Amino acid sequence: MRNPNSNRRDFLSTTVSAGVAAGLAQGGFFSAPTHASENRKLGVALVGLGSLSTNQIAPAFLKSENCRLAAIVTGTPEKEKIWSEKYGIGPAHIYNYNSFDKLASDDSVDVVYIVLPNSMHAEYTIRAAKAGKHVLCEKPMANSAADCRDMISACQAANRKLAIGYRCQYEPHHVKCVEMARNKELGAIKMIEAGFGFKIGDPKQWRLNKQLAGGGALMDVGVYALQACRYLTGEEPSSITAQETKTDATKFAQVDESITWLMQFPSGALAYCSTSYNFNGLNRFNAFTENGFMRMDPAFSYDGNRMETSKGKVELDVPDQFATEMDAFAKCILENKPSKVSGEEGLKDLLAVEAIYKSIETRASVKVVA
Repeated sequence: MRNPNSNRRDFLSTTVSAGVAAGLAQGGFFSAPTHASENRKLGVALVGLGSLSTNQIAPAFLKSENCRLAAIVTGTPEKEKIWSEKYGIGPAHIYNYNSFDKLASDDSVDVVYIVLPNSMHAEYTIRAAKAGKHVLCEKPMANSAADCRDMISACQAANRKLAIGYRCQYEPHHVKCVEMARNKELGAIKMIEAGFGFKIGDPKQWRLNKQLAGGGALMDVGVYALQACRYLTGEEPSSITAQETKTDATKFAQVDESITWLMQFPSGALAYCSTSYNFNGLNRFNAFTENGFMRMDPAFSYDGNRMETSKGKVELDVPDQFATEMDAFAKCILENKPSKVSGEEGLKDLLAVEAIYKSIETRASVKVVA
């Protein structure tokens, strides 16, 4: 059976470097107005039509109050007809990676939503900003803190907003946990145990290619556990000690398979985290406080997450997470307010990720420096 990612992977391998140079050659940054008003939905160009876009993001547009799918960008011609027919995208609003910069003249597009391999996030965020579009970029923000800073600078120079796809920060159970933590309803947080992982399949997929993914389980799903610890404590880790384990040196020759790490926070709180590409079922956090606990298990799924505290179970209605995060970003744009999942938030994750990898390399505790 043909690998559905083969066309995309072949394309990516030849353009991941060339595209940056082409984008930067376009000239200086400029600021274009947002063409939306509070009386209509913002138009979004979806860049990359892989599994996440197909199964989660595109259906979410049908539930969104503030966003609509206005354009698509794909390197697979076969997908153009499918998406055009399914979502009513006209030929004038269908782009490939070579014609991407023509989005600058597409007044139907206010926001570019980047759903590409991690190594392409920086390039296409910069090019989208140069085209005068706001940017919503999937996590992790980029493969390095340096790339994150370039993305932030590009959007600031173009006077465009940048947000990262941290959907869990809008999931009601997570929001409730953060609220309880800030109000110290159960006392101050003392220790968090968090983890997310799954058994990865196809050994030829881009997630196992370091050039494209930047790393393995940590970059893909470990950042959810890292994020949870950061927003539950409301602090940035001061130091990190980590270790990596591999059971399949062939499959995971380029990227990490399983990582555990300990984070220390300025308040004295500790967090013990884990991530893996080697087994299923790891999807939770437990926050232990002075007077009880709060936990979610599962914690990071698209739906079906469950919350419990030492006072009992908490059941909340959960809307589509992708529609919710898109609507929140649209409101930030329309009301000219900062996003709580800004580029700066994505940068903080990468600073911690780099400290984790450095700790593994040096076999020592590493300070996290902003």
